[in-house]
Amino acid sequence: MAKKLLLLIENEFRDEEVIYPYYRFKEAGYDVKVVGPEADKEYKGKFGVVFKSDLSASQVNLDDVVAVIIPGGNAPDKMRIQKNMVDLVKRAFRQQKIIAAICHGGWMLVEADIIRGKKVTGYRSIATDLKNAGGEYLDREVVVDDNLVTSRIPADLPAFCRSILELIEAYNKK
Repeated sequence: MAKKLLLLIENEFRDEEVIYPYYRFKEAGYDVKVVGPEADKEYKGKFGVVFKSDLSASQVNLDDVVAVIIPGGNAPDKMRIQKNMVDLVKRAFRQQKIIAAICHGGWMLVEADIIRGKKVTGYRSIATDLKNAGGEYLDREVVVDDNLVTSRIPADLPAFCRSILELIEAYNKK
């Protein structure tokens, strides 16, 4: 059973969208690796929280990874211009890893071109981007479509994390 999750990071992440999943999945017994464009670098959230990356996106071996989590804030806009970050999401999706994005995290899904024909949600300001990328936008706290989990806002974090855990459990039973 894979017990490693990747939490993507870049400057100006939405603080609670990193903090909540980081500790929630650690509490559930998962090895959470913080992954940024560069390894061993400090990244600062919109409200001042600092997280240090464990790995760069190009260093990641997906063999023992079960999920990739993409927080929101302004970080996804910075992530999507980093080829190694986008390539990581594409590789993980092709390998049927769980991909989870909240808030503006959906921008990374658009950039990786992985939502065509999928039901998704995200922060309302990116709804048009999600639709233009071929996704079916639904205004719900969490939307699960195959290996893709999406949510809208920080208030959705409990449902977002619960849905990821349920999907991991289902995947591990296969």
